[in-house]
Amino acid sequence: MTSLWGTTSASAVAGYYASRQDAPIWLRGGETEATSELVAILRRAPIEGLSIGPQLASQIEAAAARARSGNVAASNEAERLMSIAWVLYVQTIQAPTSGMIYGDTAMRPTMLNPEQILAQASRARSLVGHLRTASQVNPVYSALRDAAWADASASGAVSDKLVANLDRARALPATGRFVVVDAAAARLWMYENGAPVDSMKVIVGKPELPTPMIASMIHYATFKPYWHVPDHLIRKNVAPNVIKQGAGYLRTRGYHVVSDWNDDAAIVPPDKVDWAAVAAGRTTVKIRQDPGATNSMGAMKFAFANGEGIYLHDTPEKALFAKDQRTLSNGCVRLEDAPRFAQWLMGSVPQIASTSPEQHIQLRSGVPIYITYMTAHADGGRLTYSEDVYGRDTSAGARVAALR
Repeated sequence: MTSLWGTTSASAVAGYYASRQDAPIWLRGGETEATSELVAILRRAPIEGLSIGPQLASQIEAAAARARSGNVAASNEAERLMSIAWVLYVQTIQAPTSGMIYGDTAMRPTMLNPEQILAQASRARSLVGHLRTASQVNPVYSALRDAAWADASASGAVSDKLVANLDRARALPATGRFVVVDAAAARLWMYENGAPVDSMKVIVGKPELPTPMIASMIHYATFKPYWHVPDHLIRKNVAPNVIKQGAGYLRTRGYHVVSDWNDDAAIVPPDKVDWAAVAAGRTTVKIRQDPGATNSMGAMKFAFANGEGIYLHDTPEKALFAKDQRTLSNGCVRLEDAPRFAQWLMGSVPQIASTSPEQHIQLRSGVPIYITYMTAHADGGRLTYSEDVYGRDTSAGARVAALR
């Protein structure tokens, strides 16, 4: 049996009880229903990343039985054990998602300390209701967790794939207005009050250039955007074609060699570039594509902080959305219907009269965006799976071990 009495959590719990003169949380008024609820939560906790949950549940049942004798020491032991177990569980489900890039620091989950966790429980009008609400996390998480638990109960095994997917699902909020991009499904959802109200296809990164998981905030939209051509495409496509076709290749596509990515960047004459060296990877140049019908960004893009150069954007290549497998981009997310997304995001699509490029339109308030990777889903209480296009589930074992 796992012993928790010498842990940091146990020390914090002991200090909390000392500060309240040992006033009970769990056994106040003989709250046996709360004990039963906590035991049930801990029994299923391995699928949520807390592998010792069932051991803790058994210890709590034994301690609660001893406390029924009325012995003060036994009651205090049961109280503290339940509080330690609850702290461990809450900190598990509040932990940041493994592999998630928190581009906006405000998006990083708040990790409550033991005193805060127990204070919330002690203030709850209904402790049972508090346990149920806290353990729901969000509707996507709770639906998947319940389906995964039913599957684990039937099979007697806890799947690393399901634990990894629950770790991803817990990053989503329980309510509010936000955007979810699921790279595994190549689809975007718009949420209001915690429920999806619209959806569209997207194109995401190729397996060799996968779209990362990101939690960030959209603050503005950019109309008539430039496209900053990625280095690997300059080396692979642009430079060899300039060598074959000359500077005309750049002109017909609206490409310019620029000194930097600032809006007022200086234009560098193409004949000043050693294109053979660029194609060979011995040197690099910056190439920008003007706004227009062939611009790879389409008419608009939606940036958000992430440090990886990832954003949502329109695209002129609409035919690609008819494909079932839409892992076709260089990592960014192409939108099936960018104007519809802008309408939802901004309330209306602004009329841009100016021909100036890179026109930034501020949103009234920031909208959270979550780019995730869900290969397990709850469909009517039953588990369904989608293809692991990036191979992230095959390496889930190591990540799941870290969670536990």
